[in-house]
Amino acid sequence: MPGEMKPERMTRGTSAARKPPVPTEDHAEIEEWMRNNVMLRLRPIVEEVDGLIRETIPGLQYAIKWKKAYYGLPEVGWMIEMVAYDVSVNVVFFGGADFDPPPPLGTIDRSRYVKLTALNEAQAPVMGKWIEQAAHVRGWQ
Repeated sequence: MPGEMKPERMTRGTSAARKPPVPTEDHAEIEEWMRNNVMLRLRPIVEEVDGLIRETIPGLQYAIKWKKAYYGLPEVGWMIEMVAYDVSVNVVFFGGADFDPPPPLGTIDRSRYVKLTALNEAQAPVMGKWIEQAAHVRGWQ
C-alpha cells in the first residue's frame, strides 16, 4: 500500500532480527493498549507522552507489537517506541543518537531512550525537543 512503512529487518545488538509492526492510521489500538496494559499509576505518564507525540507530529501511523506502542511516519519509519513496565515508562527514540542533545540511555545502534517514573519528567521541555527531532531523522524501517 502506498505510504506505508516497508517491513524490513533490523537487528538490535545480539538479538535476532525483528520485523517491524504493521502500521495503522487509527489511534484506537494505542488507546486500547493504554487502558488494558498500562498500570494505573503509570497511565498519566503514558497519556502525557502519547498526547505530546500526537500534538507535535502530524500524519502519524501507529502500532502495538510486543506489548509496546509504536509511532511512525511513512517517510522516516518507526520513530518512537513506548513501553510501560511496572515502575517506569521507557520512551525509545530509534534515531536518538542523532539528536541534540541525545536521550541519556542506550548504546545500541542509533537508538537512545529515557526512563520516566513521574509525570513531571514526561512534561520536561526536553521531551518535546526529542519528539520534534524524531520526525526528522531516519527511524526503524
